[in-house]
Amino acid sequence: MAIRLTRIYTRSGDRGLTGLVGGARVPKDSPRLDAYGTIDEVNALIGMVRTLTPEFRDRLADKYDWYAEMLRRIQNELFDVGSELATPAGLDYPGRHRMGTQEVSRLEEEIDAMQEELEPLNSFTLPGGGRLNAVLHMARTVCRRAERVCWALRRVEDVSDELLAYVNRLSDHLFVQSRWVAKRLGEPEFLWDRGLRVDPKAAREARRKMERGSE
Repeated sequence: MAIRLTRIYTRSGDRGLTGLVGGARVPKDSPRLDAYGTIDEVNALIGMVRTLTPEFRDRLADKYDWYAEMLRRIQNELFDVGSELATPAGLDYPGRHRMGTQEVSRLEEEIDAMQEELEPLNSFTLPGGGRLNAVLHMARTVCRRAERVCWALRRVEDVSDELLAYVNRLSDHLFVQSRWVAKRLGEPEFLWDRGLRVDPKAAREARRKMERGSE
């Protein structure tokens, strides 16, 4: 579908309504707008990561092009997610894209590839340690919120299984990215210090509980 933007302001939203794909008007605080607006927040944060990344070209070395392309693709995929969420159930048009299992599988493959370079965690990580790490954690938390909002929308309108799986997997992807860039850049990871002091068996059980809670 060709896109041509000729005007940025239209005044059509001044009464608290906005248009979905196809022209339907809905309140600006509707669950559907909340969903694709939150996805837009994730995209903006990944855009920040993508903007900062060239500063670290030398330290990312042979993985720079791979990482830069991955960020580019994810930003475009998030725009596809937003477009899908902005389209009312039952509406179709030529060239419409829907998220599928291939996008989810690609994220999983990238998670596995980054994980191969990482040591197991001895405690929970805290956001920070480096600029990319900190922004990626911000993106991760907003992505988790986007997932919750999409599930809230699913209770009242149709949202595809594949889209929900993509958003879930992306939050995992962003977490692993945060660790991977810290390792690649030689920067420290902030760790939860109480987790370092507790009994290792109890720490492992706590990690399992948290992981189950974020599935």
